Amino acid sequence: MRLSCHRSPLAAVLLLVAAPLLPLRSGSAVAQSEAALRDAFEGRMVTVRLDMPATDDGIDLRPAAPRSVDFPKVASRLKQFGTAVHTGQSIMVTKVKVKAKLIEFQLGGGGFGTFGDNDATSVSVGSTPRSKREQALEKSLKTEADPARKQSTKDELDDLRKAREAEDRRNEATVAGAAEAKAANVRQRRLDGDSRFNLRYDNSVPASAMTPDAIRSALAAYVDFGLGGAGAPASAPTAAPAGELQKGMLLGDVEMRLGPASKAEERNEGTLTVSVRTYTDVSRRNSSKECSSATPSAPTSGRVHGAMDPRARARSLPPACPPR
Repeated sequence: MRLSCHRSPLAAVLLLVAAPLLPLRSGSAVAQSEAALRDAFEGRMVTVRLDMPATDDGIDLRPAAPRSVDFPKVASRLKQFGTAVHTGQSIMVTKVKVKAKLIEFQLGGGGFGTFGDNDATSVSVGSTPRSKREQALEKSLKTEADPARKQSTKDELDDLRKAREAEDRRNEATVAGAAEAKAANVRQRRLDGDSRFNLRYDNSVPASAMTPDAIRSALAAYVDFGLGGAGAPASAPTAAPAGELQKGMLLGDVEMRLGPASKAEERNEGTLTVSVRTYTDVSRRNSSKECSSATPSAPTSGRVHGAMDPRARARSLPPACPPR
């Protein structure tokens, strides 16, 4: 008996029809789109409109969904990991990465938990081993026949065991302290690691989503890109106009305008040393030509944060009269 196999014409037609429906997107096209996104955003400053969790999980955002952000999940991550980026905070876009089903929009460090971040907090130590003396006494106790010497051996063994157990307790206390220190370090590193947005798509990232305008549109409710659209480039703070004080000024510049502080106080706030300096603005008190009022004014106060080095910066200082 002869068997023959024939391909169905219908199957061939179906294959020909279905083939063009398969999504074809070359790696070079994806690379070009990612490069355009990186050029548009990386190194730019943006301002976030919501608190962001201190984890590389960041905030998941589904642009195609009616409710793009799962806020209960955001709340859970904020509670578990803490807040790394706060509402109204300006921060640099440091990385935009296109993957198979998502676009990562990383802010600052991109969130703690990436490759190289160690979140282990456990510290272990073994039990104190028996000394050679303890082992020898245990061995001799088995063969000792004299009751007095046997009791003496038992007493010495008890003392050695108690000393070993006390050493174990000290080691356990040291381990507990080291574990807490590691946990505190991890918590702080999480807060310093910033966060990210993950723009997620069900099947693959569509070509229409890989444009700067599409990213701005998807994040518009959560990120302020500024007047420039893609955010303003990072820049150094501008100098204060002559005779005026401004947040971020060097302490030396402040004292050039106001003279030496008439009073200086220090206090600690956590790991920071805060210096409060009080200045008496002589020009305001003595000159009606340079100031809006010739009435003597109250002393002018300013805060300087830092460890009292010459580069400490002034903060929250009121404006001074222009120099004569």
